[in-house]
Amino acid sequence: MKRNAIKRRPLADTVLATLEPEAKEYRELDGNGLYFRVKPDGGKSWQLRYKNAAGKWSWIGLGSYPETGGALARKKAGEHQAMISTGTDPLEHKRSAKQLAEQASTRTFRAAAEDWYLHMQAKGLEQSTLDKARTYLDKDILPALGAMQLDDITRNDCADLQSSLEARGAHNVAKKARGWINQIFGRAIAKGLTENDPASRLHAIAAPAPATKQQPHLLEHELPDFLHALQASTSRLPARTAAWLCLWLAVRPGMLRFAEWSEFDLTAGTWLVPAAKMKMDRDYMTPLPTQALAALLDLHRVTGSNRWLFPGVGPKNPNISENTICLVYAKAGYKGRLVGHGARHTASTLLNEHNWPKKHIDAQLAHKEEGVSGIYNKAQYLEQRKVMMQWYADYLDALARGDAASLSKRA
Repeated sequence: MKRNAIKRRPLADTVLATLEPEAKEYRELDGNGLYFRVKPDGGKSWQLRYKNAAGKWSWIGLGSYPETGGALARKKAGEHQAMISTGTDPLEHKRSAKQLAEQASTRTFRAAAEDWYLHMQAKGLEQSTLDKARTYLDKDILPALGAMQLDDITRNDCADLQSSLEARGAHNVAKKARGWINQIFGRAIAKGLTENDPASRLHAIAAPAPATKQQPHLLEHELPDFLHALQASTSRLPARTAAWLCLWLAVRPGMLRFAEWSEFDLTAGTWLVPAAKMKMDRDYMTPLPTQALAALLDLHRVTGSNRWLFPGVGPKNPNISENTICLVYAKAGYKGRLVGHGARHTASTLLNEHNWPKKHIDAQLAHKEEGVSGIYNKAQYLEQRKVMMQWYADYLDALARGDAASLSKRA
């Protein structure tokens, strides 16, 4: 329909639907300052022309057609004209509402939590810690608090989340979550996003955690049978190698998962873990006994072209899972009797029973000394640990052969 064929106003629905575009954009008055705009490409929409407080004519869009039909456009126009009559500029009101909505989206707990997580990444936090934080955020914290505005979250909201974690026996998760939520609010306060601090003092109402159970581990008399079973393991080479290195080096399984070939000097027989990956925030070096070196050379032929010693499967899994080492032990028949972290208990027990110096054992386990010594003593005792860990690997071999009595502790 041509515009010159319009017979009456307000514009009928048939007119709105059939008005044809022209070479230039045009507007047709519907009534009371409401116009129907038609673009050369056929796009149609509604606009209201009004005089603002400064006495100047302005336009404000009321929606596109056919999403906004004639009846709805006239209703919107009436609401805007009522606003204008009170001295409020609808265009400024619309801009303010949009700005408030944008501000609100940046002041949700989810936005603050994601900002905090990126900050932790930038600080170079240990990857295993970042993985835990990501898991607990996605599984527990964000479903409970994510959609809420920072200013609206109460102490009861945070306490309820803590209680729900404790109710399922996840006391350590509750403790971690409590600390992370506190940090998230602390950073949000520092950035001027809120003055609300509902996560402080939650520890005062935290349920007492049950007594800590030691990780499943083996004592010396249990090792021969286990070592025979591990030697016969049918697990894949990378997983099997990780399980053996966990035994020989007594390092944290998380360190092994994210071990990189660039960190190893196979000529010098050392593995240097950068401070960014360590709980103690300082570099850690472990000597590699000859058994570990031989296993690493075999592994290098399989994964040496990769960044990681133990690559995972697919882009979503760059490394082996945190359960891989435990699965190797389980397949060897030791499910529930030994886990990756438990191998550290085994090494510590055996080395202490054979009278190796505690400070050398603690250095190998990357434990910080207590008291003032822990602050000032930065020694790593690398040469002494080289002797100690070679003895330990040899002693495990001797246990497997059944002639451990022939191998005495070397000074």
